[in-house]
Amino acid sequence: MFFFQIRMNAGSADKPSNDARRTPKRVVTVIYDFLIIGGGIAGASAAYTLAAHGSVLLLEAENTTAYHATGRSAALFTRNYGGPIVRQVNAASADFFHTPPTGFCETPLLTPRGSLTVSAPEDAGALDGLLAMSEAGEEVLRVDPQDACAMIPFLRPDRVGDAVYEANVADIDVAALHLSYLKGATARGAIVYTKQAVVALTLIGDVWNVSTATETYMVAKIINAAGAWADQIGKMAGAFPIGLVPKQRTAIIISGPEGIDCASLPAVDFASSGAYMKPDAGKLLASPGDATPMEPCDAWSDDMEIAVFADWIMRETTLEITKIEHSWAGLRSFVPDEAPVVGWDPHIAGFFWLAGQGGYGIMMAPALAILTAELCTQPVDAGMTPLAKALSPHRLMPRQTGGGA
Repeated sequence: MFFFQIRMNAGSADKPSNDARRTPKRVVTVIYDFLIIGGGIAGASAAYTLAAHGSVLLLEAENTTAYHATGRSAALFTRNYGGPIVRQVNAASADFFHTPPTGFCETPLLTPRGSLTVSAPEDAGALDGLLAMSEAGEEVLRVDPQDACAMIPFLRPDRVGDAVYEANVADIDVAALHLSYLKGATARGAIVYTKQAVVALTLIGDVWNVSTATETYMVAKIINAAGAWADQIGKMAGAFPIGLVPKQRTAIIISGPEGIDCASLPAVDFASSGAYMKPDAGKLLASPGDATPMEPCDAWSDDMEIAVFADWIMRETTLEITKIEHSWAGLRSFVPDEAPVVGWDPHIAGFFWLAGQGGYGIMMAPALAILTAELCTQPVDAGMTPLAKALSPHRLMPRQTGGGA
């Protein structure tokens, strides 16, 4: 049996109450080896791997972990998604998803789904790149448009010019993955506190003082896994920004065609527009694939954008939308090269970045958590792998001497 060490603190998750500002902070005198800021998939997975190497404290600003991007994700696992570096990380995560550590979870993390990508007749050659970049051993095949319409009965034959099917794409049980990471972390001794928004970071000697509205914690190393807020946390530590840009993505739930078992359908991507759909609890989850830059926030769907997208669905498919069952939005955060940022800050001692995971964070989590533990527990001057070098924050910051772990 697992026991969660999660404490709920009174007051706002975003800023201290007036009473809290007048009340002296309690200083927690235990010096933790690692303090992780952020309770989404990045922070939870890092807590799991790091708890095998030292004492871990995870602080989450919201009332519950996974409130933002992680809790709003309906992820698929595919090795063919994202740029070259992202695909490399996805491939490195595959074994974990297919064969999790003994006792890690009670149910499989992946469920076979398959994915069909279609392009419009006017976009000839749009899918050539997908076929060319597919990873060795992946079943990625061009299919006849007629066969594509048989696979997805609500496609309009006159709107399908080309199609590619990926057999190995699978649904990720995001909730089970995140919960299993937290359970595993706490079983290894990690402590998780919610409603503890970090308001100040101060390095005194070689110990960080991490302040919230009510507490000050002392830690040796900070892991910045704050998602869309990672650059704000970096600023508190005195770090240069990594150029993180949160981008909103919208999703809706709609009913599928009458008489069709949606659960048996593959996911479908519309290459010409970036929109996609996938089965979800007997209905269809659909997204226009939007990526609207905005400041870090609690993202909400826009009614006008949803209306425009619903109209697009009814023009591009045979689906008739009479009701939006549910709608929401989440933030996917990117740095300029759209690869994740994992590694020690080059200028600030004891400050580690685990950020910029864009829309790939769920499927990359196992590999990035393992890499985080390796980098946080090896000597600072140890040689890095080519992948670690490619993900390092050094690539995004001005060069100057000093810093590191």
